[in-house]
Amino acid sequence: LPFPAAANLLPGAEQKVVFITARVHPGETPSSFVCQGIIDFLVSHHPIAKVLRDHLVFKIAPMLNPDGVYLGNYRCSLMGFDLNRHWANPSPWAHPTLHGVKELIIDMYNNPKINLEFYIDIHAHSTMMNGFMYGNIFEDEERFQRQAVFPKLLCQNAEDFSYSSTSFNRDAVKAGTGRRFLGGLLNDTSYCYTLEVSFYSYVLAGTAPAVPYTEEAYMKLGRNVARTFLDYYRLNSLVEGPLAPTPK
Repeated sequence: LPFPAAANLLPGAEQKVVFITARVHPGETPSSFVCQGIIDFLVSHHPIAKVLRDHLVFKIAPMLNPDGVYLGNYRCSLMGFDLNRHWANPSPWAHPTLHGVKELIIDMYNNPKINLEFYIDIHAHSTMMNGFMYGNIFEDEERFQRQAVFPKLLCQNAEDFSYSSTSFNRDAVKAGTGRRFLGGLLNDTSYCYTLEVSFYSYVLAGTAPAVPYTEEAYMKLGRNVARTFLDYYRLNSLVEGPLAPTPK
């Protein structure tokens, strides 16, 4: 059955937006499974998903590099560009997906009815284990501390997410990434992250053997990312009945 339109989707309504992108590097296939987990959960009949749809607007671009994926490239687009280094000045001809997404984000940023509160770009990592995040460094200490809240909450929800591997940086080589560029563009109530997940395995706290990632485990991380917004916005009391577990 179709879902009734949430009040925050009606014309003129104020919106809190979470913007999620994935697969800017075509070889990082785990990012697609994590993104699939987020999408499947958000459109489900799960009571947490219903509360999230009622209070937040999720904008998701699940594949920023479709031509690179089609060609089987590891990192570049059809034109040979690492798209995640061209956010500062994307060309509508050479980097059309980035240009379109950036235009949409800027339009939302300039709309007084829209609060763009989160930007999360999903990647896969070839040497690190577990899921973890990269965030930005700010001179404002209070803003810097607030930025740590979401990954700390995610660490509580996802057994494979590592807060100890999460780091905040401003490396010059990363200046053209979505996380860095949008972190400098958006205001101090917006949070921009790169969500990384290992290509191969994760280690649970207090255990030694590594657990191989599966497609389902990646999607489970995506579901846990989605439900963490419930904790972040303290919407738990709005869930009808006992708090239902995330689907296995």
